[in-house]
Amino acid sequence: MNCTVIKVGGTFAENEEKLDRLAARLAAFPGMIVVVHGGGVLADKLCDALAIPREKIDGRRVTDDETLRVTVMAYAGWVNKSIVAALQRAGVNACGLSGCDERLVVSARRPAGTIDWGRVGDVERVNAHAIARFVNRGVAPVISPITLGAGGELLNTNADSVAGAVAGALVNLYTVDLIFCVDAGGVLADPADPASILPALTRRDREALDREKAISAGMIPKLDNAFRALDAGARSVRLVHPDDLGNEERGTKIIAP
Repeated sequence: MNCTVIKVGGTFAENEEKLDRLAARLAAFPGMIVVVHGGGVLADKLCDALAIPREKIDGRRVTDDETLRVTVMAYAGWVNKSIVAALQRAGVNACGLSGCDERLVVSARRPAGTIDWGRVGDVERVNAHAIARFVNRGVAPVISPITLGAGGELLNTNADSVAGAVAGALVNLYTVDLIFCVDAGGVLADPADPASILPALTRRDREALDREKAISAGMIPKLDNAFRALDAGARSVRLVHPDDLGNEERGTKIIAP
């Protein structure tokens, strides 16, 4: 069975028209889908409304106790259920989950070093068989990146990392493709030129872009996890604009060598 893991941004929950358009494209996918989402835009708005300082480093959120409460409300609440509702409207039987449900995603709290990340988790393991119980019944899991720490605590985990880890864990059960939806439409050779989308990207290409500092902070975790998923056995990884989902000719294909 084919299973496509699709990581989408939480911005869609802010616009019902865009969300319904995305859901219609997801509904058209062959085989089964697993959706992993973020929610950073809503979390930022909530932090600002509540006068909670926010900090990001290399595209990753520093998460103190107050920020954790906000991210749980945003990611596991409004964003998750908005995506589930849109999929249901599109005819997809979806179920909203977080990494802590059924211990789907267990993480280790990132140790404080030069940077104290607070309640941030790094994925240790994914319960692929728990996800498969939904997939095998024709239910599309929609997973927010609130994960479970070893001691049962909630942790905020980068959604790109969760998507990559979920894809890597499912390769023993399905033929897995991984898609990262990106507003840029793919990886840009020149960040200042939106038309410079690379059709393919190898490790060597990525290293060259790193040396030129041509990769945006938000793109770094996507590329890191794209290559990890390929190493784990994913059949393909692509970065593409949400409007081009399902179009194999668009976006950037990540190539392992």
